[in-house]
Amino acid sequence: MIHLLTKIIMHFISHRKSTDSEATDETPVPLKDSSNSGHSLGKESSKSHHSFRGSTSDHDKEMTEYWLISAPGDKTCQQTWDTMNNLTSKQNSLSTNYKFQIPDLKVGTLDQLVGLSDDLGKLDGFVEQVTRKVAQYLGEVLEDQRDKLQENLMANNTDLPSYLTRFQWDIAKYPIKQSLRNIADIISKQVGQIDADLKTKSSAYNNLKGSLQNLEKKQTGSLLTRNLADLVKKEHFILDSDYLQTLLVIVPKSQFNEWNATYEKITDMIVPRSSELITQDHEYGLFTVSLFKKVVEEFKLHAREKKFIVRDFTYNEEELAAGKNEITKLVTDKKKQFGPLVRWLKVNFSECFCAWIHVKALRVFVESVLRYGLPVNFQAILIHPNKKTLKRLRDVLNQLYGHLDSSAALSGPNVDSVDIPGLGFGQSEYYPYVYYKLNVDMIESKI
Repeated sequence: MIHLLTKIIMHFISHRKSTDSEATDETPVPLKDSSNSGHSLGKESSKSHHSFRGSTSDHDKEMTEYWLISAPGDKTCQQTWDTMNNLTSKQNSLSTNYKFQIPDLKVGTLDQLVGLSDDLGKLDGFVEQVTRKVAQYLGEVLEDQRDKLQENLMANNTDLPSYLTRFQWDIAKYPIKQSLRNIADIISKQVGQIDADLKTKSSAYNNLKGSLQNLEKKQTGSLLTRNLADLVKKEHFILDSDYLQTLLVIVPKSQFNEWNATYEKITDMIVPRSSELITQDHEYGLFTVSLFKKVVEEFKLHAREKKFIVRDFTYNEEELAAGKNEITKLVTDKKKQFGPLVRWLKVNFSECFCAWIHVKALRVFVESVLRYGLPVNFQAILIHPNKKTLKRLRDVLNQLYGHLDSSAALSGPNVDSVDIPGLGFGQSEYYPYVYYKLNVDMIESKI
């Protein structure tokens, strides 16, 4: 039944491609339908894998891209592996290959597989999106320690390429005796909860950080706007007087002489020789002046006409102490939240990334059964391409598997995708073998 359906669909795709003359851009599509996971068997891997760094160089970007494919088994799956690995890696050095082991999952019915194929595509995108959101927010939280982000992005206590190339199914979290649909639901609920918790935690931390930044900004900057509390002392002011009041006046540096010569004449009832320069920045000086309360408003008006700005400020030791205590409290609260938040982000990044790889495994399994039929007989392979020989690698794979769908082998990514619900053939890159591209660069790469 599955073989028949697959042949009908392949024929439809072949016909669509042969009649469609317009080709799309040859540039591989971004990570949208990407996929990753793989299990290294040590000596089975054709080369040692490279260390991963979050660099933006072309070389390092190439290091983060993998292809996950599957091909129908020959007489044995080992023979499929040997043939592919010999041609791509041992003979031509086009890639480093790793066996990608998928456990014996419950197949279910054809209808279930078709429906699940679509849903897994959506789940794939969602889990990847949440994984990258967690990584991005961890970078934001680290702030000036952001250069340590890569070393904090671990999956199951190992770096991402190592987890990927040594992938093993987590039976405890995702029991293989469950149906494929149930496993997908477990992942969906797990990552959905992480996404919800991330929104709550990030909102609380961002509000705290924002409040602290606003207060810190007021402690710096121009004398026109900054908080003056840490610049003045009690002895600068006349306090507890029914008649007199001390004002703080911002005077442009170029007008210091003018201020000293004229401030006593701005209005009547100004205390002689009461002005004192408290501090200055590169543009302004902060002066005091004492006068009778009844002329304060008149003084402000005439001072403004001369470009002398009176700051609204009342010296109150309790309020000033409370303001300083607020900053201290916010700094303390931020430090208290920083450690637990970083730990939560690290743990849940690992959870999301591992879940993402399991979704990839599910997609490869479902797509392979739909394409190659029953009994289940396919070999999944994780390929780490050599960037300089991508085209040659693709040609070799098409030579190996082109017989599965000759039209797909000829066209590759250069034709408009054909979206047939349920079978994943609407991918932007379609080949005669099951294929997903993935990128484990969680810093530079975008979805």
